[in-house]
Amino acid sequence: MKLFSRRQPTLGRRSRREIPAGLWTKCESCGQLIYNKALEENLRVCPKCDFHFPLTAYQRIHLTIDEGTFEEWDADLTPLDPLHFTVPKPYSEKAAEEQRRCGMSDACLSGRGRLDGHDVVLGVTDSRFMMGSMGSVVGEKLTRAIERATELRLPVVILSGSGGGARMQEGVLSLMQMAKTANALMRLDERGGLFISVLTHPTMAGVLASFATLGDVIIAEPKALIGFTGPRVIEQTIRQKLPEGFQRSEFLLEHGLIDLIVSRRDMKSVLARLLGYLGR
Repeated sequence: MKLFSRRQPTLGRRSRREIPAGLWTKCESCGQLIYNKALEENLRVCPKCDFHFPLTAYQRIHLTIDEGTFEEWDADLTPLDPLHFTVPKPYSEKAAEEQRRCGMSDACLSGRGRLDGHDVVLGVTDSRFMMGSMGSVVGEKLTRAIERATELRLPVVILSGSGGGARMQEGVLSLMQMAKTANALMRLDERGGLFISVLTHPTMAGVLASFATLGDVIIAEPKALIGFTGPRVIEQTIRQKLPEGFQRSEFLLEHGLIDLIVSRRDMKSVLARLLGYLGR
């Protein structure tokens, strides 16, 4: 008898049910599996550990700005390829792919709107576009927005979600944006303007080292990763174990880098109160 070619009996055996892809998301903080529809209904916040998943720039605007009041600025600015960067693929091709995938010209949206009735200038970075790295377009959009806010005497709110730092494909032109945005904020401050910086997961590297930490008030979402370089790289460099929760919002609040931790559900109301207290 051909033992190994015998068909196995199927009586009493249940067929394995296939679970469709894209229905569940695993929380990177606690490991909980979350039904995607439930996650969206909860504003992309883990119901078990309160970890705040990243949002797109459009979602941020929807949650922050009064409906129908946002006027986008400088939507026509797109990245160039001054260095003809080709590794691992031509930068021009990579940028075009990201534009098609995200529906954005670059990793930043800026403009003017009303936040619970308060006129504000808003900037939002989006980690989907090349990890939200700051190239010439991001720096230029934010600088123009800050300069217009200075002229119009309006407060500035920037929501940062950038894990990529300066964009290496643009070399020193990308690094220049750190000084350019900081200089624009200095002029805003000299004119008595208000800047509220909101740090979301993740806010890293050149973004953190420039405009993101220059706010008159610095707010962070819970459990957001915030730092200049990642904890794993730091541990490998100094050959020491880092403290529990290092570079998370709660650790940084305890050590004085940020002023408040605010849940996404309460962010708009807290921003509105701050604008009422501190704005003109």
